[in-house]
Amino acid sequence: MAQQQVSYNEDNIRSLDWKEHIRLRPGMYIGKLGDGASSDDGIYILIKEVVDNCIDEFVMGHGKEIQLKIEDNTAEIRDYGRGIPLGKVIDCVSKINTGGKYDSKAFKKSVGLNGVGTKAVNALSDYFMVKAVRDGQMKIAEFEKGELLKEHPIKKTDEPNGTFVTFRPDNVIFKNYRFQKDHLENQLWNYAYLNSGLKLNYNGNIITSKNGLLDLLERKSKNEDLRYPIIHLKADDLEVAMSHGNHYGEQYYSFVNGQNTTQGGSHLSAFKEAVVDTVKKFYNANYDRTDILGSIVAAVSIRVEEPVFESQTKTKLGSVNIAPEGQTIRTFVGNAIKEHLDNHLRKHPEIADALKKRILQSERERKEIADIKKLANQRAKKANLHNKKLRDCRLHFNDSAKKVAEDMRLATTLFITEGDSASGSITKARDVQTQAIFSLRGKPLNCYGLTKKTVYENEEFNLLQHALNIEDGMDDLRYNRVVIATDADVDGMHIRLLMLTFFLQFFPELVRGNHLYILETPLFRVRDKQQRFYCYSETEKRAAIKKLRGKPEITRFKGLGEISPDEFSAFIGPDIRLEPVIISDNTDIDDVLSYYMGKNTPERQDFIIGNLRVELNDVETEIEEAPKLEMVEVED
Repeated sequence: MAQQQVSYNEDNIRSLDWKEHIRLRPGMYIGKLGDGASSDDGIYILIKEVVDNCIDEFVMGHGKEIQLKIEDNTAEIRDYGRGIPLGKVIDCVSKINTGGKYDSKAFKKSVGLNGVGTKAVNALSDYFMVKAVRDGQMKIAEFEKGELLKEHPIKKTDEPNGTFVTFRPDNVIFKNYRFQKDHLENQLWNYAYLNSGLKLNYNGNIITSKNGLLDLLERKSKNEDLRYPIIHLKADDLEVAMSHGNHYGEQYYSFVNGQNTTQGGSHLSAFKEAVVDTVKKFYNANYDRTDILGSIVAAVSIRVEEPVFESQTKTKLGSVNIAPEGQTIRTFVGNAIKEHLDNHLRKHPEIADALKKRILQSERERKEIADIKKLANQRAKKANLHNKKLRDCRLHFNDSAKKVAEDMRLATTLFITEGDSASGSITKARDVQTQAIFSLRGKPLNCYGLTKKTVYENEEFNLLQHALNIEDGMDDLRYNRVVIATDADVDGMHIRLLMLTFFLQFFPELVRGNHLYILETPLFRVRDKQQRFYCYSETEKRAAIKKLRGKPEITRFKGLGEISPDEFSAFIGPDIRLEPVIISDNTDIDDVLSYYMGKNTPERQDFIIGNLRVELNDVETEIEEAPKLEMVEVED
C-alpha cells in the first residue's frame, strides 16, 4: 500500500504565544501535573515560583515576613519587599523573559533567573491576580488563564510596600487536585531553614528558624537516636549539617540557592565524596565508602551564581557548574568539607570516636551478610534475564535527562500487585512506555524487627530490590513512583501493610523521597443504559445513584482482577488517583511499626474494636459496644 503524502508548506507553520505554549506543554515549565499527591506535583511548583520571588526580596534585605493563605484550592501570597515597579506589573507576569533578575548585581544568587516562573503560574491558573504596592501607590491586574481580564488604574494606598499574588490552579490542567498540608508545610519549613530570620505566616501558623540546617536536621531526626551531636559547618556560600543514626540507607536534604534539589546533583555528589576522603585521611584507614556513608543523615546548602539545573523545575543541579572564586562545584565543596570537617573532628574527639564506632558497626554488618548477598545477587542476576515477576517498561527514572524528557521520567511507575489476576488486568491496560508491574506471590513476609539480611534471604524481596535498583541507595532508582496496588478487601489491606513495613524497615529514604504511593481504585460501578459512574466511596456511590433514574445496576469491586482492562486503563491513566505515603517530621517509624506489626495483639485488637464502623440505613454509625467481628462489615 502506498504511503499517503502529507503536504508541508507555510500553512503548517504555527507560532504560539507565551500562554498557549505554557498551557500546551506545561511539563516543560513545571514538571509533572499531578493532583497534589506528590510533593513535586505542579501545584506545589506554582506555589514555589511565587514564593521564590518573595525569598529573593528577603535575601536582598527587603521584607522579613511572607504571608500565605492556602485553602479551598486557592493560594494567596504576600511579601513586604520593594514591590514590582508599577509600570511593569503586567509585563512581569505575562511576558516571557521579563524580570529583574538578569542583572546579577541585584539578584546575585537568585533561584529563578529565566523570567518564566510567575508567567507559568499565570497561564496555568483559571484566576490570577497581582497587586504591587510601592511608596503609597498601588497597581492591580487580573487574569484568566493568562489573558488579561482587567487592568486597574494606579491608586493611592496606606498599605506597606510589597507584592500580593492570588491564584487558583486551573482544574482543567490539574484534575482533581488538592493541596496536601504536609507537603506545603515541608516546603515552607525548607524556606525557613535556608533563610534564618525569615518569618513565614502560613494560615496563621508561624514558621521560622534561627539556626538554619542545624534546626532542619534536629527536626527531621528528633525521633531517631543519633550516634553523635549534629556537626554544623558553615563556610562562604556553603552550609552543612550531618550526623549518623541507626537507620538503613543514606538520608540527604540538598539545596542550591534555596531550591530543594530533591534529586541531588553535582553539589551532593561532591559532598559525599569529600566526606569519604576526609574520614579516610582522618582515621588513616581505608574504610569502605558504603560503611562511611551508611546511616548518614545530612543537609547540604550551596549558593552559586548562574546555577545550571537539569530541568525547569530545578530538582537536580547539573554536572558542569562554577562555584565561588571560579572553582568547580567539586573543588569548592571538597575543599570546604575537608577543612571544616577535619577541624571539627580534631576539636571534638568524642564525636570522632562515635563516628568511628558507627563505621566499624556498618563494616561488621556488611561482612556478616556478604556471602548471602553474593548468592542472592547471583540469583537475581539470573532472574533478571527472564524475570517473570517483573513486566518492565521502556523508560526509567534513572535514564539520562538528555535522552528522556523530564515529564516522561517523572511518570515512570512500578505497580506492586498481588497475584496474576490483578497484574494481568494492569498489564493489558498499562502504558508500556512508563508503567511496569511487579507481581507478588501471596502475602509477603512480615519483616518488622528483622535485619537487612532478610532482603537477601527472601527471594521476592531481593528481586523487588533489584527491580527498583535501590540496593546501593536512591541515586539510580528506576521508577519515580512505586505504587502498592492491592485488592480492596482484608487480604489486600494486609498485603499493603506488609509492603509498607518492608519499605519503612529497610528503605525509608524511598518513602521520605515521596516515591511510595497507594493506588486508589473504585469500590463501585453504578450504571444504567445511558450513564456509568465509578465511585471510590459510599458517599460517591449514593451521589451517583441519585443522578440515575430508576434502579441502576451496582457492582462492588472487591478484587483488581474483577476490573476489565478497558476499565482499568482509566484508573491508571492521566486521572490516576494515588494516596502518598508520607513520613511527617513527628512520625517515629519504630513506634509505628511496633504498634501495627509488632507483637502487641491485645492493644491493636482494642483499638480496632473501638474504631469499627457499620452502615445502617445508609448512615455511618460508630459502634459503641464491642461487637463480634464476624457480625460487622468494616469500612476501610
